[in-house]
Amino acid sequence: MSREHDVAVEKSQRKPGRAEREAERRKSILRAAVDVFSRKGYQGCRIADVAREAGVAYGLVYHYFKNKDELLEDVFSSGWSGFLSRVQAGITRETSLEAQVRAVVQVAFEAYRRDPRGVKVLILEVGRSPAGGAVSRGSAFTHVVQLAAEMFRAAQARGELSSALDPVLCATSLFGVIEMALTSFVVGLLDRRDEQLIDRARDQVAETILRGLVGAGPSPAEAPWNRSVPKPKTARRD
Repeated sequence: MSREHDVAVEKSQRKPGRAEREAERRKSILRAAVDVFSRKGYQGCRIADVAREAGVAYGLVYHYFKNKDELLEDVFSSGWSGFLSRVQAGITRETSLEAQVRAVVQVAFEAYRRDPRGVKVLILEVGRSPAGGAVSRGSAFTHVVQLAAEMFRAAQARGELSSALDPVLCATSLFGVIEMALTSFVVGLLDRRDEQLIDRARDQVAETILRGLVGAGPSPAEAPWNRSVPKPKTARRD
């Protein structure tokens, strides 16, 4: 065997260092926070609940996070950064608007399929709860909307989308439909255990965007906001 092979084997058998143990412990606390936030909500959750879920001492949570707000902030940033990078990869990978839209929708629904509790926390505790004010969500949401707006703007340049449509409104429409569809699973209106239903919902969301925005976009001349309003006819006097 070569020396390089021996070194590789030795590294693989070496116990994790302090930095690795710290990172794993922090990750387990974040995972526990997601589970507790999902069950109890942010307002009903205590740091002691997170410590119990993670199987660590109460004070250890404060070693990594100064308070519950910071814990929610890190739950959001870790989940959102992964989502954003996958959305960007999907848009970059595809070349047509239809494929790009389907890729974005796929990313969102796969995120829910893999981690329904994490998506529930992002939607209900960060996106809609007053507790979400503790999270710097504005810039994060703005970033993903701008990313999708550029996708729609590029499609207009290629002639795939009417130039009468506003790319930013197209982007907010896309994520609005995605969010509400996932909310129907999160709050129990649709059965999240039904894998086929999740697939049908994913496809319906994509079709709603593609046929609503792409398929029905008016030309600039036909856009209702560009039409002149006819003057009312005055009664003719004899």
